[in-house]
Amino acid sequence: MEVLKIATAGSVDDGKSTLIGRILYDTKSLTSDKLAAIEKTSKQKGYDYLDFSLATDGLVAEREQGITIDVAHIYFSTATKSYIIADTPGHVEYTRNMVTGASTSQAAIILIDARKGVIEQTNRHFFINNLLRIKDVVVAINKMDLVDYSEETYNAIKADFEELMAKRDYQDQKITFIPVSALKGDNVVNKSEKMAWYKGQSLLEHFEALDRKDIFNVGTPRFPVQYVIRPKTDEHHDFRGFAGKVYGGELSVGDEVVALPSQTRSKIKDIYFYDKKYKTASRRSSVTITLEDEINLSRGDMLVKVDDLPTVDKQFTATISWMDSLPLAAGNKYIVQHGVNKVLAKVEQVHHKIAPDYSGIDNETESLGMNDIAQVSFRLNKPIFYDQFKNHRTNGSFILIDTKSNSTVGAGFIS
Repeated sequence: MEVLKIATAGSVDDGKSTLIGRILYDTKSLTSDKLAAIEKTSKQKGYDYLDFSLATDGLVAEREQGITIDVAHIYFSTATKSYIIADTPGHVEYTRNMVTGASTSQAAIILIDARKGVIEQTNRHFFINNLLRIKDVVVAINKMDLVDYSEETYNAIKADFEELMAKRDYQDQKITFIPVSALKGDNVVNKSEKMAWYKGQSLLEHFEALDRKDIFNVGTPRFPVQYVIRPKTDEHHDFRGFAGKVYGGELSVGDEVVALPSQTRSKIKDIYFYDKKYKTASRRSSVTITLEDEINLSRGDMLVKVDDLPTVDKQFTATISWMDSLPLAAGNKYIVQHGVNKVLAKVEQVHHKIAPDYSGIDNETESLGMNDIAQVSFRLNKPIFYDQFKNHRTNGSFILIDTKSNSTVGAGFIS
């Protein structure tokens, strides 16, 4: 079954956790004991409604404060799709959590309180979705029940958000506006009769109708080798296959390929998935490839088509989302993990800090603190094979690892 991962973003009290809880409730994805716990707690709090936010807020601090702090992953399925919702916090001090949750998502929901409209945090939520090249974004204008389901309010917020859209640099993004009431269930799973003026789909109907080709960023074929398979059995004594996942495009039997970094050429002989052979490996499929020639390939190497090579270099500039309490500064050394490759890197220069609310850049900065986003140049101790993030979401991204603590301290998107 097709899996769709959705990142969510919203400011304090926009109703994000309630929205997710409503989806789980209306799709009958809540277990009986979880539903009973929600009913009991809601009654204890004196509510005359079910507090669906209790379905997602797992930390004690989240339940006490009514806010989302950690990134939670919520799973549910319909008859046609399986869903993973990354419930990410929207506060500025948790920017790193939002980047983490959205980095592997194919779609996103940005919540806006219909009473407040577009606010500063909305700018930041949209900026991060634009930065991470999320192709399908739903702007859910929530709490429509508190503004009497007003079409005028909806249109005013939509117009304000369209002004924000003009600032983005990723034009392949599809933006869909949906008026909802998470608490009452209007236009979440089922269409609302109280907003007859809205002719579009409900939130879930929109995601159900999404096609894979519309949500996954298309690039060029990249096949990083994860494992070399040598059974050395009587039946497969001379078998030598290269296992990995195809990113960006398709690879087919007969394609002429180049092995990086050796620059050795060969042709794809066979494509296997377990014990079955295929003529073509589609993007995002995990396969084993054999080549017509005996060439030296090992974990971390990459197969690409001969007419479509990535950049092979020991230096690059990237947008960095910094996640550590210790600052990043010129001269610092980190491990760059790019795919399955780990390479020692030195920070050459912090060019400028980027304000995630589209208010501009700071050219005076020399270091990065937690949750900062900036343009940074690196020099590596050996070349990697990369693409620009805007052209290839997988092969243009990496993480930074602290050499002493081995902690992940930053995420990078190559410019």
